[in-house]
Amino acid sequence: MKWFKKTAVIMGCAALLMTGSMPAHAEGTANYTVGAGQAVELDQGIATVTLKKGMEYINGTETKAMITRNGGKPSGFEIGTVIPEDGRWFLYFEYTDSGHIKDSDKNEIDADELLQSYKDGQEEANKEMTPENHLFVDGWDVAPKYDETARRVVWSLLLHDKDNASMVNYNERILTREGYVSAILVCDPKKVEASRKEMNDLVLSTLKIKEGKRYEDFNESTDKVAEYGLAGLILGGAGVAVAKKVGLIALALGLFKKFWIVIVAVIAGLWKLLTGKKRNKEQEEEEVQSAAGDEQSASQQSSQQPPSQQPPMS
Repeated sequence: MKWFKKTAVIMGCAALLMTGSMPAHAEGTANYTVGAGQAVELDQGIATVTLKKGMEYINGTETKAMITRNGGKPSGFEIGTVIPEDGRWFLYFEYTDSGHIKDSDKNEIDADELLQSYKDGQEEANKEMTPENHLFVDGWDVAPKYDETARRVVWSLLLHDKDNASMVNYNERILTREGYVSAILVCDPKKVEASRKEMNDLVLSTLKIKEGKRYEDFNESTDKVAEYGLAGLILGGAGVAVAKKVGLIALALGLFKKFWIVIVAVIAGLWKLLTGKKRNKEQEEEEVQSAAGDEQSASQQSSQQPPSQQPPMS
């Protein structure tokens, strides 16, 4: 993760993709752990993941610092990030103390309605952003689905930016006793299926919510309950009734700005950083090739000059 030392990666509350791989291995970076099959605890002690060989972990504090260093605004919910050594994808985690989310609406999730709310919300969010940061929602990559056994909600959006560059916004929420853990995949949209499988096999399959904090540990007499269910969770905490009327414009603008606009800002920043790195790398390669070509051309021209025109030997 030398890239980490060089240009720390922007992470945030719901990001998406990258268009090129990152250089491998970290040196001199605070708060990172190299995988050797050990369990690492995510910030706030809500859960652990097994850090397999070839994987690296940075804690929530360093994740927030990366966002800030790259001009983003941390959500404040970051609790850690897991990254393969070669940076081919990222998986970062957040924890939201929302209150216990009841799943009584599990059979009432309307994917079409939720998608329209996302489109409406993004349209409003773009009004708050500069044109170069505008994003557009195209449809579902994976329509929302709920795994009642694992207490996990998954959905994935297809988006594009102002330059028509494709993006995939993959989200997974793991319900807990009094909130939820967000597992957010950042990957090349052309490799999303492979990255998703690898992410699940290498990281998410090892995630364990700690005893006492699991969904089934909920105590109705003492624990707080969220004001929304699964559909509201998919919409970033906006109530379904509000979503039906105004999409994600929301909730007196307070929740909207807290969640969605910050999400868009981080996504746009991540997109710029990652594509920028790829362009810089390509530009460096072109400059090296150009320099080599110029040197070869100059050498050929020099060797072709008549002896009287060639510079004297020293």
